[in-house]
Amino acid sequence: MINIKQLNSQDKNFWSQLDDLLAWDSVSDDQVFNTVNEVLKNVKQRGDSAVVEYTNKFDRLSAQLMAELEIPQQRLQEALQRISPELKQALETAAQRVRAYAEHQKLESWSYTETDGTVLGQQVSPMDRVGLYVPGGKAAYPSSVLMNAIPAKVAGVPELIMVVPTPDGEVNDLVLAAAAISSVDRVFAIGGAQAVAALAYGTETVPQVDKIVGPGNIYVATAKRMVFGVVGIDMIAGPSEICIVCDGKTDPDWIAMDLFSQAEHDEDAQSILVCPDAEYIENVKNSINRLVQDMPRAEIITASLSGRGVLITANDMDDAIAIANYIAPEHLELSIDDADQRAKQIRHAGAIFMGRYTAEALGDYCAGPNHVLPTSRTARFSSPLGVYDFQKRSSLINCSAAGASELGKTASKLAHGEGLTAHARSAEYRIKD
Repeated sequence: MINIKQLNSQDKNFWSQLDDLLAWDSVSDDQVFNTVNEVLKNVKQRGDSAVVEYTNKFDRLSAQLMAELEIPQQRLQEALQRISPELKQALETAAQRVRAYAEHQKLESWSYTETDGTVLGQQVSPMDRVGLYVPGGKAAYPSSVLMNAIPAKVAGVPELIMVVPTPDGEVNDLVLAAAAISSVDRVFAIGGAQAVAALAYGTETVPQVDKIVGPGNIYVATAKRMVFGVVGIDMIAGPSEICIVCDGKTDPDWIAMDLFSQAEHDEDAQSILVCPDAEYIENVKNSINRLVQDMPRAEIITASLSGRGVLITANDMDDAIAIANYIAPEHLELSIDDADQRAKQIRHAGAIFMGRYTAEALGDYCAGPNHVLPTSRTARFSSPLGVYDFQKRSSLINCSAAGASELGKTASKLAHGEGLTAHARSAEYRIKD
């Protein structure tokens, strides 16, 4: 019997109790911080030799040179041919859908001309080189490769460097096949903080990148946080989470399994149901306790739902939507009749899955939108990974003589007001007599 917490939005302490459940501390402890700091420092100073040394130590390998840890393109193509035809087709279908969606996200350059001939605008250009971190070993996350690599390529990034650890030499064909399909340019069998450091600072063999994206463990996340500023990063992601708003008309087994779909990630994942129908919530509880018995990851699901899961009885559907907005979930399912209309009331969510048939799992793999989403309430101020994350914007200013003269008068006054005489005179030189 899973002891999942239940809250009622009408209870006096509801919001403080909800805050306690949503709280997530992703800050590294001193031991993690110190370990990562040492790795970053050594890789920055010693380059390839430090990366090889740490890789041999942490992944139990015996490489002598960095060249031994680069996986050639031929190996990627071999992996693509080695996987089953069904898996290959699934990867290609997912890739096509992610690519088609990403094409709609591309930012375009623009400009306009003022009456005096001054041209103002914005020039959009891709980053030169991006690093992609992919978890390795027995864990297979080909979907992460697709979701991170394809938007970068659609953005026009000419070089994509993937790093993936291979503990005990275990190479995952699915991950390499996804890299082949996604047109990844180079792949290195390295992981952990040393891989992040290699990408951030560059070594004799690994080129320095402009941005690092992709999920990893606490050491990887800490390293990404510490190199931010030297390079860009996508985000510091917390545990996966789902919030389901339901009106009580969806098959409770469907809702229970949708809650499981996040809970099975790990014990810290969070699954939340918000519904105004208290009787229906009891039905979902019954489904949870019946269905979990047949789940291969039952222990993880049980720990996740018992530790961080919650079933919330809302006052009505407006109340349920307000609660969902406060939670600002990574994944939000609107399992209700008027999902299209209610979605317009959602201000904070990484991805919104509308209607009873739209399971969050579809978004994880093949719907098209990116599955790299803001967690831990950061959807209040951040967005899903997309093509725009691999593009930069430069402002364009081209003043005509008349425009420079007129703008110079305004700039001169403001510059003198700030006490910056050189600024003022620079503008004044171009003012017509």
